[in-house]
Amino acid sequence: MIITLIFIVSLLLTSAYVALMYTYSRGWELQDDFTMPYLEHQPALFISVIIPARNEEKNIGACLASMLNQDYPKDRFEIIVVDDHSDDDTALIVSSFANRNVRCIKLFDYLGDKKEMNSFKKAALTAGVKESKGELIVTTDADCIAPNHWLRYVEAISQKEQSLVVVAPVIFSCDDSLLQIFQLIDFMSMQGITAAAHRMRLGNMSNGANFAFSKDAFHKVGGYKGVDQLASGDDYLLMMKLNKMEPGRVSYLKTREAIITTTPQPDWRSFLQQRIRWASKSGKYDDTRLTLILILVYLFNLSFLVVFIAGFFDAILFRWLAGMLLIKILSELVFLRPVAKFFGKESVLKYHPFLQPLHIVYIVIAGLLGFAGGYKWKGRRVR
Repeated sequence: MIITLIFIVSLLLTSAYVALMYTYSRGWELQDDFTMPYLEHQPALFISVIIPARNEEKNIGACLASMLNQDYPKDRFEIIVVDDHSDDDTALIVSSFANRNVRCIKLFDYLGDKKEMNSFKKAALTAGVKESKGELIVTTDADCIAPNHWLRYVEAISQKEQSLVVVAPVIFSCDDSLLQIFQLIDFMSMQGITAAAHRMRLGNMSNGANFAFSKDAFHKVGGYKGVDQLASGDDYLLMMKLNKMEPGRVSYLKTREAIITTTPQPDWRSFLQQRIRWASKSGKYDDTRLTLILILVYLFNLSFLVVFIAGFFDAILFRWLAGMLLIKILSELVFLRPVAKFFGKESVLKYHPFLQPLHIVYIVIAGLLGFAGGYKWKGRRVR
C-alpha cells in the first residue's frame, strides 16, 4: 500500500513538473527581446548606480572600469560604492579612481558598529539611495562586469514601459571545473525562469546584481521598512512592495546588451551557503503562485530520494526512478536550450544529464537548511 502511494504521488509530481517546464519554455519563447532605436533614443533619466561592497579588493577595480566604460552620457549617471565595513583595500581602490562619476561612502558612518544587525546589504543600499542624485536607482554587485550599453537599455525600457522596477539578466563566468559548470547551469536555469515567470505571470523573480527601481517609488513604500530584519531578499522583497503599491509596473529586460556577468562561488561550501541564503526567503514570499511552484519543485526533487529508499523494498521502483530521472533531464533540456543560446552557453549543456544526482541532493539540502534560516555569509553569521 505504501509503495503504491509513493509511486502515485511521485507520478503526480513528475507530471506537474513536466507541465511546469513546458510552461516555462513557452514563457521564455513568448518573452520578447527588448529592442530600441539605439541612435534615436536620448537618455532622459539621471541614473545612480549603487554597489554595496565588503572586502572586494580583488573585484571592485574591474567592476568600476566596466561601469565607467558605459556609453551613457557622462553627466547623466553616478556610481556610489558603499563600503560595508571592509577590512581590506576596497575603499582605497575606489578612491584611486580619479573620476567625478565615482565616489565611495562608508556604511560605518551611517550605522556605526552595529554588529547585531541582520541585513547590512539593505542598510548599504539605503545609505546609497540617501546619497544619490538619480531618478533611477540601478543596483549591482562589486564582482560584476557590465556591457557597454547596459545603462542605456535599462533606462530605455524604464522610460518606454514607465516601470517602477526593471529586472535584467545575469550570468556566471565559468571555467572548466565541475563546481563552476554546475553553478552556471543551475543559475542559468534560474535566469530563464525569471524571464518566463514574468511573461506567464507565475510570480516575479529578480537578482540584485542587475536590478533597477524608481527612487521616488522607493521612498513612497518606505524603502526596506518592514523587511529590513530579513538578511536576504533586498531586490525581491522591495520589488514585491513596489508591485503591491502599483501592480503591473515590473519590467523584464530581455536583451544580450544588458547581461551582467558575475563570478560563481569559489568552493562548494560557499556555494551551499549562497544557495541557503537565497532559499532563506522561503516563507517570506507574498506571492501564492511562486510559493506553490517552489513547493512543487522541492517536493519533486525530494521524491527522488523517497523513491530511491523505497526501491530497496520493491525493486520495480528503481526502474521508475530511472524513468523519473530521464523525464526530468529531457523536460529541463527543452527549456534550457534556448536559454543557453541567449546567454551563449550552449556548450555546458552536455554536462547537464550527468549532474542530475548532485542537483537533486543540493536542492533538498539547501531548501531544508534555508527554511531553518541560519547561514554564514561575507564572514558574518546570519539568522
